Amino acid sequence: LTVLNAGRRYLKAEDLSGKVFVTSGLGGMSGAQAKAAVIAGCVGIIAEVDEAALLKRHKQGWLMEISNNLDHCIARLRDARKNKIALSLGYHGNVVDLWERLVQELDTTGELLVDLGSDQTSCHNPFNGGYYPVQLGFEEAKQLLSTNPGKFRTLVQESLKRHVAAINRLADKGMFFWDYGNAFLLEAQRAGANVEKKGTNKTEFRYPSYVQHIMG
Repeated sequence: LTVLNAGRRYLKAEDLSGKVFVTSGLGGMSGAQAKAAVIAGCVGIIAEVDEAALLKRHKQGWLMEISNNLDHCIARLRDARKNKIALSLGYHGNVVDLWERLVQELDTTGELLVDLGSDQTSCHNPFNGGYYPVQLGFEEAKQLLSTNPGKFRTLVQESLKRHVAAINRLADKGMFFWDYGNAFLLEAQRAGANVEKKGTNKTEFRYPSYVQHIMG
């Protein structure tokens, strides 16, 4: 319902075939995102750093394909988008790398390859394993978290700034991004990322919450 209503509200579309939804998270509640994309008929690319969560969703049948190669992900995205094939593709890697690759595609080809975007990392708990920084691999990040939590926190905040910068670039070209109620925008703001709504007193974000704007 969230994906369908986002399409209705932001894309003015009842039919989401050929539309692309990019997000992150395949554990817990966020695991439903892959299935939701296919039910809605769109192309869903979901990034996940934890291979165990990725393999679990694939084994359960909630996720159609898995890849750790961004070139392959972009090729599959283009093909499914062109042929209007419903697809859920799990990218085993950091979502920031995926967003930045989509910006690179925009810069080199002029194509905006994503229509809808969100995030379901556990940003309500960003410094204790809820969000993994793009600068490190998953195992390396877990080790740093236990040995130097202060450094881990710094890397998370740097990663959040990169994360938002890529989203902002794509949103400026017409992608519609929403907050999934996971404190992503709040933690990004605390990290110094550009998420504030222009003309407001720092209490409003430039992207809407799914609770008010989509489900409400």
